[in-house]
Amino acid sequence: MAEKKKLLRALAGKVQDVPPIWMMRQAGRYLPEYRATRAQAGDFLSLCYNPELAAEVTLQPIRRYGFDAAILFADILLVPQALGADLWFVAGEGPRLSTISRQAEFDLLNPASEIHDTLSPIYETVRILTRELPPETTLIGFAGAPWTVATYMIAGRGTPDQGPAHALRQENTALFEALLDRITFATIEYLSAQIDAGVEVVKIFDSWAGSLKGEAFRKYSVEPCRIITKAIKERYPGIPVIGFPREAGEGYVGFAQATGVDCVALDNSVSPVWAAKHVQVDGCVQGNLASSHMVTGGQALVNETRAIVEAFSNGPHIFNLGHGITPDADPDNVQLMIDTVRGR
Repeated sequence: MAEKKKLLRALAGKVQDVPPIWMMRQAGRYLPEYRATRAQAGDFLSLCYNPELAAEVTLQPIRRYGFDAAILFADILLVPQALGADLWFVAGEGPRLSTISRQAEFDLLNPASEIHDTLSPIYETVRILTRELPPETTLIGFAGAPWTVATYMIAGRGTPDQGPAHALRQENTALFEALLDRITFATIEYLSAQIDAGVEVVKIFDSWAGSLKGEAFRKYSVEPCRIITKAIKERYPGIPVIGFPREAGEGYVGFAQATGVDCVALDNSVSPVWAAKHVQVDGCVQGNLASSHMVTGGQALVNETRAIVEAFSNGPHIFNLGHGITPDADPDNVQLMIDTVRGR
């Protein structure tokens, strides 16, 4: 069946007349059925840790739109929680965590090998999905990249410039690098368990990679992704890896070669024509329609979608947004995008 799955063909380097398509955050608040299930769960974390409901919201966009891939419903901050950090969500504001800014706080974290009891419901969600997804649909697992996860663990929340993490890496490099190492090896364990449960592809989300410049980008975005990818490839030779160093700019060039990932996901700050010339030469790319088109729709959505498909048509390509779909998106615009990609 693997050779019949469009997404896996793209990740293997095959050029297809119609690219496979899925969307980051495709299971989300823009869908009324998601909002109903989340209300049933009670809160976001309860939804993540309820395998039946998490599987349900993962399946909802597949039923509605027939995407070529489903991505496991979870959150990148479950790993820090499994490492022992306190995690909670504030309505309208987002996640909050206990902070790691001193050695004494780091010393309280669990070893990377001890995350699985906390995360076992996530693995059960994967097992449910392997049974319930259509046979042509690829199941993607994921984790946050060490740098991005560390920014939340150090600051205790999302920040506009990742300032607290940058400060710690400059003022206490040893502690900062120890935290990155702990997250890196926990991520290998987490993704391995997802694969054991049935995911067919894993994606590494480095949402804040763009705030790392020069040597810091190489050392704290590229290198952890290389270590994780190498470990996954050694354990599971047939499993493709997608890397997403968001807003990396010129850092996208050579990222696949430097890390070993099978596909580089692109945000919409780079043009498809540029990316086809400089990034797609190394293999599969994913992206990169601006998520704002899912709100505004119309002919601009159609035109930009066609332009992206055309720009990447000479190499392996997975159509996606340049970032996650937003809660104010119109579900009808998602269908318009899909119909445009598939030429209907």
